[in-house]
Amino acid sequence: MRLSKTLRTLALTTLSASLLTVTATAAEVRVMISGGLSAAYKALVPEFERSTGHKVLTAYGPSMGTTTNAIPMRLERGEPADVLIMVGYALDDLVKKGKATADSKVDLVKSPIGVAVKSGTPKPDISTPDALKRALLAVKTIAYSDSASGVYVSTEMFGKLGITEAMKDKARKIPATPVGEIVARGDAEIGFQQISELKPVEGIEIVGPLPDELQKITVFSAGIAGVSKEPEAGKALIKFLASPAARPEIVKSGLDPIPAGATN
Repeated sequence: MRLSKTLRTLALTTLSASLLTVTATAAEVRVMISGGLSAAYKALVPEFERSTGHKVLTAYGPSMGTTTNAIPMRLERGEPADVLIMVGYALDDLVKKGKATADSKVDLVKSPIGVAVKSGTPKPDISTPDALKRALLAVKTIAYSDSASGVYVSTEMFGKLGITEAMKDKARKIPATPVGEIVARGDAEIGFQQISELKPVEGIEIVGPLPDELQKITVFSAGIAGVSKEPEAGKALIKFLASPAARPEIVKSGLDPIPAGATN
């Protein structure tokens, strides 16, 4: 443990020197970020601020959809942004619309979908597709997000299990609010969302990831907004989040870091 902390401190010191070389003057970096990477991001931003002198201002919202705080809607309203951290294919859509710069995109993490139930309630067997199917048919209420994981669960996974019709009256999409909060309140017996988004929620237990045969990995990426006023400081933040120094917090939050330069 002591060696691990020493190595991390060394990595942070080395990275700090690199970031300070790239960005000599302090700036305000405005970030729009979706829920998938939020837990690790919140833990890492203070380190970035201490290392660089930059101040990070953050707005949270889904990667897609039409809710007021969704990242595409924020950009349409003209809200300021330097860095966008969101589902990779949603960021690609923003690049096509001129809302983000194509050459700045960096794939940061892979995120699996998990299943959660309210704390203290029995954990269903979800070890195989058939077991998950039985569990879903046995409950009365199911919740899924309005972002990438929910799109997959509702439009693909239910179909793969042959239960699309059976889900119409019991499964509902949850806009903006974390699915875990709905499960914790008892408003849904089972909830689906990225494991990294379920982990921070109190009052629930994560049963586990979807079975391998049904799993859908979502890539979360970062890029510079087209309206950025501080692109260099934004690039420094992205570099920090993609660095080995950020890896422990990212893994802790239930995400799989993507090595720099890897293709997905």
